Amino acid sequence: MAMMAVSSNLALKSSVSLGKTDFMGKTVLRQSAAPASAKSTVSLAVRAAGYEEELVKTAKTIASPGRGILAMDESNATCGLRLASIGLENTEANRQAYRQLLVTTRGLGEYISGAILFEETLYQSTTDGKKMVDALTEQNIVPGIKVDKGLVPLAGSNNESWCQGLDGLASRTAAYYKQGARFAKWRTVISIPNGPSDLAVTEAAWGLARYAAISQDNGLVPIVEPEILLDGEHGIDRTLEVAEKVWARTFYFLAENNVTFEGILLKPSMVTPGAGCKDKATPEEVAKYTLTLLKRRVPPAVPGIMFLSGGQSEVEATLNLNAMNQSPNPWHVSFSYARALQNTVLKTWKGQPENVVPAQIALLTRARANSLAQLGKYSAEGEAEEAKKGMFQANYSY
Repeated sequence: MAMMAVSSNLALKSSVSLGKTDFMGKTVLRQSAAPASAKSTVSLAVRAAGYEEELVKTAKTIASPGRGILAMDESNATCGLRLASIGLENTEANRQAYRQLLVTTRGLGEYISGAILFEETLYQSTTDGKKMVDALTEQNIVPGIKVDKGLVPLAGSNNESWCQGLDGLASRTAAYYKQGARFAKWRTVISIPNGPSDLAVTEAAWGLARYAAISQDNGLVPIVEPEILLDGEHGIDRTLEVAEKVWARTFYFLAENNVTFEGILLKPSMVTPGAGCKDKATPEEVAKYTLTLLKRRVPPAVPGIMFLSGGQSEVEATLNLNAMNQSPNPWHVSFSYARALQNTVLKTWKGQPENVVPAQIALLTRARANSLAQLGKYSAEGEAEEAKKGMFQANYSY
């Protein structure tokens, strides 16, 4: 039976009257909001499939103390670049071997609560015939799935992009749920050097909101990820300004689309200076600015904030997360790292069977470090020099 989606977004929608924005080319036209009537009515959204309780439970499971997300959803093309860095060809067998190394790491579930998979991985099995999703769930790791179809140029913008994937998303998310996925990820990007334009911000926010609503209707907890790229020479104050604008618009559209805030997770960028900025920020400064953003723009109903690393070094990403957890927060503040968990793993493995166990130990080491950071108990003492090397790539695509 369908369930009523009564959540904090109703309060947001009924208490704030905002104007609608239309676009004509590059010109933004803002239409005034209609005056409120003496008696206002609130319409309740009805979730088609009644997944409300399950969504909330899944989100809370992922946002559990001392655990975070392993992002291993690189596209086959991006995975190929990773494999090429250690001298391997981009074949399905090599991709399967590397992904198997990750999902079969014993003890990983102590530090990892969810793993984001690429579609190929969702349907793959290990060499002994076990489904990858089963290898994860056996360790109490929730399988997730990347559902966007990548970035393409946004017509009428300042050389910016928008994210594809809404067409057919309902049927795909339903199929992914049947295969064992319980949460989804959609990554769009915002570029500060290119503006960002109002058009790009609105397109990103609206696309995320539509994706989130469709995912919830089919039982998947949506991870909302408008990544603000590190590209640029701007300072940390400019990053904060843009991030506030992006998240304000994103939550407005999430409410417009009747998304249940208790059944989503966020994957924001940390608020840092641009990669080309001369003034670098300490972990304490990053924590101060990032928490300021969250407190101003993110409702406490959201259960978890799972930060992306965005090209930071393994140690830098962990130090920044640790600094944010030095005082209580309204949300579970944790990680959803790809390169910041996998870089040392890949270089340890080198595609050699005899290196699988050492590579898995390297994964556990990084996962444990970030687990401690989520608890505010991490120290960088004894970290290897390799883990301190930055991984920033301009115009990074996933």
